[in-house]
Amino acid sequence: MTDAVRILDGVMRLADLVQRDMAEPFAGTSLTMSRAALLWVLDATGPSTQQALATAMSVSPRNITGLVDALEASGHVARTPHPTDRRATLVTLTELGRDVVTQMASQREQMAADLVAELAPPERDALAAGLEKLADRYEAMLAVAREEEER
Repeated sequence: MTDAVRILDGVMRLADLVQRDMAEPFAGTSLTMSRAALLWVLDATGPSTQQALATAMSVSPRNITGLVDALEASGHVARTPHPTDRRATLVTLTELGRDVVTQMASQREQMAADLVAELAPPERDALAAGLEKLADRYEAMLAVAREEEER
């Protein structure tokens, strides 16, 4: 096995473990990973149109409508009229939505601290830099593949 394959396998294993671990707190609730991701986006961007949310999450407007409908029904978000565009509505976090995001952020901080606890500061720096380079490289590879598909 080459070093490159060993690294890819390690990244994939870690990604799978993180995804499974992050989904566990939502078991038995109305939240899913996609709904939680929408809460993160709203927390970062503030009140947004559904079109802006679809763009930010790289999903279809129809997909966003379903996510917002579910989050509105569960009390995590509210739709309000757009102040300057009569045709648009804004999606806003409710108090419950903000509380959930705050709890998720706290859990994220604790998970991150626990995950790197065994690494010395230079190892953390090297790992962070390496992962950043891998992510940048992968984004570039995907962009090239998309361009080739469009031809």
